[in-house]
Parts: sequence; C-alpha cells; structure tokens
Amino acid sequence: MHPFYQSELKEIRQNLVLMGERAIEVVRLAVQSLIESEPDISDRVIVMDDRIDELELAIDSEAIRYISLRSPVASDLRLLTMAMKACHDLERIGDEATTIAKYSKQIQSKLPAKHFYGIPAMSELVIDQLRNALDSFIGEDAEIAHSVPQKDRLIDELHRDNYTALIAAVRENAELAEQSIELIFISKALERIGDHATNVAEDVIYLLEGDDVRHTEAVKRSARQAD
Repeated sequence: MHPFYQSELKEIRQNLVLMGERAIEVVRLAVQSLIESEPDISDRVIVMDDRIDELELAIDSEAIRYISLRSPVASDLRLLTMAMKACHDLERIGDEATTIAKYSKQIQSKLPAKHFYGIPAMSELVIDQLRNALDSFIGEDAEIAHSVPQKDRLIDELHRDNYTALIAAVRENAELAEQSIELIFISKALERIGDHATNVAEDVIYLLEGDDVRHTEAVKRSARQAD
C-alpha cells in the first residue's frame, strides 16, 4: 500500500484513540463534579464535549473520503467501518457525561447530595469498561474486548439497585424528591455509557476477528458469567 494511504489510516486511528481518551476523561470529570460539588468542573465537561463532537466529524469525514478515493481492501474497510461506528458511540458517551454534569450543577445549586448510593462504584466500573474497550483497540487484543460485556451486566444491576434505593428515598423524604430523581437520571446516564462502551468493544471484535457479535449467544453467555 502507498505510504500516503497508510498515513491517512494512521491518522484516523490516532483520532479515534484521542476521542476515546477524551471520553474517559469527560466521564471521570462529570462524576467528580457531582461527588465534589464543583460547578467549575461541570462547565469543563460541557466544553470538552464540544471537542469530542469535532473529532467525530473529522473521523467520519476522513473515513468517507478514504472509502471514496482509495478503494480500500477488506481489512482497511473494516477499520474504517469500525471507526465510524465507534466514534458515534464515543460521541454519545460525551453527551451522557454532559447530562451528568448538568444534573450535578442542579443538585449543587440546591443542596449538595451527601449520599450517592451506588453511583461512585458504578462510575468506577463504567470508566474501567471504557478503558478496556479502548485498550483492546490500541493493543489489538480481542480477549480484552470480549471481556467488556461482563462488566456491562454488573453496571445494569447497580443501576437497578440505585433506582430502587432512590425511589425509596423519595417516599421517605419529600424534600429530597427532586434531588433523588436527578440522581436517578445520573445513574441512568452511567448505565447508557456502559452500553456504549460495550458497543465499542464489539466493534473492536469485528475489526480484529471479522465477526459481528452483537446480539449473539456468545455475548449473552459472556455477560451471564458475571452473575
């Protein structure tokens, strides 16, 4: 392959990795803004989400251009397809982090929450899941990619526990009802981030093995093993 073509593919890969790193950081900061009651951090999250959006546009544009002009071979076409799909999930992660940051500011403007239920533990699992999904791409490690759906089941369970506990809190103390509902929305945003991280991992499996494992019994069985 012409060296110039290789450099174009390399740039797409680098932008996808940069987008992934920014997605991890924006989730970390969004949760930090909640736990530490820091509105300035919430504002940083919103600004960083704009940078993630810009990377999505750049990746999509370059991938479409490459497909149109370079007649890519099968392996390169898988990379380009994977990049366009994964960058959409990473962009959605940025949006969910912004949702967390905005709800965090609403909580801070009233009375900072003192009890966050399972949200801190949930955020650690989500960030770890994101890290593994990105590392599986960087290291071309399908084994790591296959492990990501296992954590998604644990994240779903934590969200259900949060929902149950926070609904009970609403019934026990009407004065904290609005705050409790906002925490439910934050928990739901983290659950969705976990889903997007799983999607990225499944895209990596497609890239490395050529298999579309979405909705397959193999993925469902892998998730059940976490129970």
